[in-house]
Amino acid sequence: MMKVEFFRHNLGFEEKEAVCRILDSVFLTTGGEVCQFENSLATYLGAKHCVALTSCTAALHLSLLALGIGSGDEVITTPMTFVASSLAIIHTGAKPVWVDVELDTGNIDAGQIEAAVTSRTKAIMPVHLYGQMCDMKKIWKIADKYDLRIIEDCAHALESERDGIKAGQVSDAACFSFYATKSITSGEGGAVTTNSEELADKIRKLRMHGLNKEAADRYTSRYQHWDLEEIGWKYNMDNIQAALLRPQLRKVERYWRRRKEIRELYRQALESLPDVQMPSVRRDSKSGYHLFTIWVSPELRDATIGKLQDRDIGVAVNYRAIHLLSKFRELFGKERGSYHNAERIGDSTISLPFYPSLSENEIEYVIDQLRTILGK
Repeated sequence: MMKVEFFRHNLGFEEKEAVCRILDSVFLTTGGEVCQFENSLATYLGAKHCVALTSCTAALHLSLLALGIGSGDEVITTPMTFVASSLAIIHTGAKPVWVDVELDTGNIDAGQIEAAVTSRTKAIMPVHLYGQMCDMKKIWKIADKYDLRIIEDCAHALESERDGIKAGQVSDAACFSFYATKSITSGEGGAVTTNSEELADKIRKLRMHGLNKEAADRYTSRYQHWDLEEIGWKYNMDNIQAALLRPQLRKVERYWRRRKEIRELYRQALESLPDVQMPSVRRDSKSGYHLFTIWVSPELRDATIGKLQDRDIGVAVNYRAIHLLSKFRELFGKERGSYHNAERIGDSTISLPFYPSLSENEIEYVIDQLRTILGK
């Protein structure tokens, strides 16, 4: 047997050297290195402003708060995502309102959003699942019609485009993740991009308790007194994390091309298996290819996961339909049958090993084992 990890990061000498440079310096927390990373990420994404944070969840949370969303408000989003998307809404005091997803992509069905708009709706939070962007043109038209804000969950979509639009280009805020399994990683980390200077300034203040001066402002020049102007959080990225990320950002397209190659190897080998389906990638788009997920019949899914693990192949489930999770059922009372497509996908999903350093032998081993398990 061969052991194939579910994920391995791409950190190497260049990243280690960058971190050592910061460790040998005086300033470890949010400072010049963070600022340089923010500028580089904004340039890559074509955004005017970027604020680096401790997680994508923090980015979602602060974006909602900075846009004035809170108690009694509703935010339309998807039940086919990680729990962080809806939890960020709940943390503001607002309520997530779920809309079912497209059966072929798992993304929120933009055609069903307008029916979910009420007098309490204040925003839409699309999630670009697996790296395939949602229909942002249609979502933008709905938001414009009802004067709603758009906060994109781009945790899977750093490299993505659709209809000539990159993540964040038609929304108020776009939120990114640098978690351990993401395209570029600092272990934990996130960022928000926006074209609004006012919004960026507010998020920047909220990430540091609500103070009007950050540590770099207070201690790298002549001392200045600071004031507390907002009730904020401790969500600031530090220089060590930014040093890890900057070299990776320069290589992000190379990593993306390799994941695209691996996806094609998987797709060609598995598309003929009658018990396997795969999410679609729109022809008018560039997927971020963040995950390679297959959908098998619900009757086979859990047994298939177990058999893959017995063969030392790392797997995950991205994701179960979140409205069926215990706490969300308690809070919102949604039962099975509420969102048929999300439930079908959530009952069928298996995420396979998928990262640039996967070898040809490892890919073939995963394919061969799946064929054996599924009887082909």
